[in-house]
Amino acid sequence: MGREGPDEANRAEAGRQLDFDAARRRPFAGRRRMTPPNILWFLTTQWRAQSCGYAGDPDARTPVLDALAAEAVNFAQAVTPHPFGPFARAALLTGMPSPENGVGDYFDPLPPGTRTIAHELRASGYATAFFGKWHLAERPRDVPLVGEAHARLLVPEDARGGFGFWEGFEGGFQLNDPWLHGSRLLEPRRFPGYQSDVVCGRAGEWLASAGKGPWFCVVSLESPHPPYDAPAAGVSPPDAAGLRLAPNVPVAAQEKARRELAGYHAHLEATDRAIGRLLHAVGRDRCAVVVTSVHGDMHGAHGLFRKGWPHEESVRVPLLVRAPGLEARMDSSAVSLLDLPALTLDLAQGKFPTIDRLHARISMPSVVALPHQCDRVWRGVRTRRRKLVLHSDGSPWLFFDLEADPGERVNLAYEPEWSGEIARLSCLA
Repeated sequence: MGREGPDEANRAEAGRQLDFDAARRRPFAGRRRMTPPNILWFLTTQWRAQSCGYAGDPDARTPVLDALAAEAVNFAQAVTPHPFGPFARAALLTGMPSPENGVGDYFDPLPPGTRTIAHELRASGYATAFFGKWHLAERPRDVPLVGEAHARLLVPEDARGGFGFWEGFEGGFQLNDPWLHGSRLLEPRRFPGYQSDVVCGRAGEWLASAGKGPWFCVVSLESPHPPYDAPAAGVSPPDAAGLRLAPNVPVAAQEKARRELAGYHAHLEATDRAIGRLLHAVGRDRCAVVVTSVHGDMHGAHGLFRKGWPHEESVRVPLLVRAPGLEARMDSSAVSLLDLPALTLDLAQGKFPTIDRLHARISMPSVVALPHQCDRVWRGVRTRRRKLVLHSDGSPWLFFDLEADPGERVNLAYEPEWSGEIARLSCLA
């Protein structure tokens, strides 16, 4: 097949694999100390890693993120630990994977009293604030997930993850005219405008009054989550017929993929602009910026749509970190959103973040019974070169040579020549 054998190709990498838990306890090494900065997280939803201009997408109009990437550490191999909203959100706030963090089902709230990055930074003297989509509170199963009823669900003060200031919404997928409530809005109030603009604007108002800091602010945006045909702040969708699809999108899925991607790209551009406006308002002085997404979207790859799947389009996410004194570079370490709390604490301590790990765990802890989502529980491990995905019983489901097959078009899980490497990676999954 024109490739070297698995044992020869990967022996060195397998020998260098680090203990996952040990690496998470000490993932960063400070080369020299910086003045502790203010810290701003942008957390988007369904923005896959490949859908950025700086990542090579010829159709993505993301000038703000492209400029940021040129000044940031670009963690080009970053993954979500769980490609579904509540599981990923619980993981990135706590640094613990699901279900260990208490969120094992789509409707599970973050357990009361759970310690998050907000608690840690408040203990270090930071003012903390959260704006936008929460998706970690108690939500009745009889309330429609899409619509105003869900958007107006109240998130109690003791269910807001320890943030000193909180203003947002549980969910509802209202990309326009969102409902917000929280510390200064005791009852839900509807705000006219595009959700990304509204949330970034409200965050900007708080930051303008926050003083010199130190502060930690999370801006959590639903975009570019469906509905993809929703208005996107006046941004016109590109011509669907002219969009360039990856080779792993089969013909039967291409019409739907093009139609949805047109709207998706409009929301990418509109949200990129909203992020840019807030970045301009905040300025560069003593401000560290993190931009990422909780998961991606399949958009027709392998004939699949939405998230929950273990494929690259679903689990790979953008992760940019810009901080005063931090040199721009491409970083190919196996980074997970589980690392965000440790990364952020490192920045708060004035250190340069570096990650020294060669594999990251990925999983879906339960089946979410919604249209187009993944139909099974799975767990896996991903390195820069390989990906192994196991069924819930531990048997192999998927194995890809990402180096030779970045589109994951050839499943090697049942090829005898790869059995040794599959066995080794199974111990890490």
